[in-house]
Amino acid sequence: MLGLDALTLARIQFGFTISFHIIFPAITIGLASYLAVLEGLWLATRKTLYRDLYHFWLKIFAVNFGMGVVSGLVMAYQFGTNWSHFSTFAGGITGPLLAYEVLTAFFLEAGFLGVMLFGWTRVGPGLHMLSTVMVAIGTLISATWILASNSWMQTPQGYEIIGGRAVPVDWIQVIFNPSFPYRLGHMVVAAYLSTALMVGAAAAWHLLRGKDTPATRKMLSMAMWMALLVAPVQAFIGDMHGLNTLQHQPAKIAAIEGHWEQPAPGAGAPLLLFGIPDMAAGETRYKLEVPHLGSLILTHTWDGKVPSLDEFAARDRPNAAIVFWTFRAMVGLGLLMILLGLWGLWLRRGRRLYAHRGFLRFALAMGPAGLVAILAGWMTTEIGRQPWIVYGVMRTADAVSPHGAGQLGFTLALFVVVYFLVFGAGVAYILKLIRQGPTPGEAATSPPEGGPGLEHHAMRPLSAAPDENRLPAATPVSGS
Repeated sequence: MLGLDALTLARIQFGFTISFHIIFPAITIGLASYLAVLEGLWLATRKTLYRDLYHFWLKIFAVNFGMGVVSGLVMAYQFGTNWSHFSTFAGGITGPLLAYEVLTAFFLEAGFLGVMLFGWTRVGPGLHMLSTVMVAIGTLISATWILASNSWMQTPQGYEIIGGRAVPVDWIQVIFNPSFPYRLGHMVVAAYLSTALMVGAAAAWHLLRGKDTPATRKMLSMAMWMALLVAPVQAFIGDMHGLNTLQHQPAKIAAIEGHWEQPAPGAGAPLLLFGIPDMAAGETRYKLEVPHLGSLILTHTWDGKVPSLDEFAARDRPNAAIVFWTFRAMVGLGLLMILLGLWGLWLRRGRRLYAHRGFLRFALAMGPAGLVAILAGWMTTEIGRQPWIVYGVMRTADAVSPHGAGQLGFTLALFVVVYFLVFGAGVAYILKLIRQGPTPGEAATSPPEGGPGLEHHAMRPLSAAPDENRLPAATPVSGS
């Protein structure tokens, strides 16, 4: 296929499937917590707009959750089909971590999801709130196990190689490997930020079209507060993650920065704002740089040493031509998110948040920015780890299954067609729901404070049997 070898096609196939998959769990994590907040506010205030917003976003959550499960299953099978040597080598570590995710997070979500989706009028408000919170907690636990597995591949520890396989000797070190806390925090905050931008864009879309309702205003207000508070936090976590990467994966940092050689002593490393890394020539062309700023950002000193690509053998260098730009895309979008939050804060002072059309258009345009930034960050992390699948331990070329390029090319083409049809339809349906907007009184009946009404009994084994409480008042009850 286009002259690509089996290794490259296997990498493209995994990258394609995980690029679809990573979007849906990110939205699931953010929306689950947002729904818990909305239901908590509804129970605390009894304001119907919180109830209406809950039911509006619950429908979107349900569709997104289903697509996340399906895309995750497909992706997981590729470990055995396309990366069998990796599974043989590292399966003793990654296998249990993924199993823990199923046994804890997925079972927790599955156990409470039905009550969350269908129990609004069938269980009491306390139990329904508990179900929503448990689903939200389940999404966070799921992210924890997935990030523990992937972070171990980035910064492996707590294992020994016995008989050609990685064997865990200390699970605490395996799970809490050096990059795990930063990557978990970075991903969870990114999910919250992406969801806030999506909610804000939905509100902006309706406001621009004249649908100025209390529910729409509340959506925009909550989203802009979230962006204002969380975007700077994400920048801080990103800085700590960068320092961690500098310590454990210096080649990745060199590729991200586009540095090919060390500057003169005392000169400090510049920050390259623009450039085109040339892997063949071993240089970055058309550089636009700021002196010393690279050292200041990465080492927090004026003339700190920053790694350069000439310190590593050519076969050990990541593809700087890609990660140089994916990293800048992520950072650039992050700066725009901070700007959006600050602009929203400024407009609140003049009570123009809901009427400033320039701001609303900006909020609408930033709707997908969080998800695009997640994809750019993931590409930076994973492509920057190359040529290793387990950093410093196992090369990606040694992990791939012995398939031919024709087989992988055919399955890749099939994945592309099926994914765009299936998930394209799902995304289109989500966008249709968003265009409809929250509807007042969307819930058929609100759960009464004392629990469900007599006409809304929870399902039970004898629910099909006659119930005297359901008989019309004029009908005499047998035995009376």
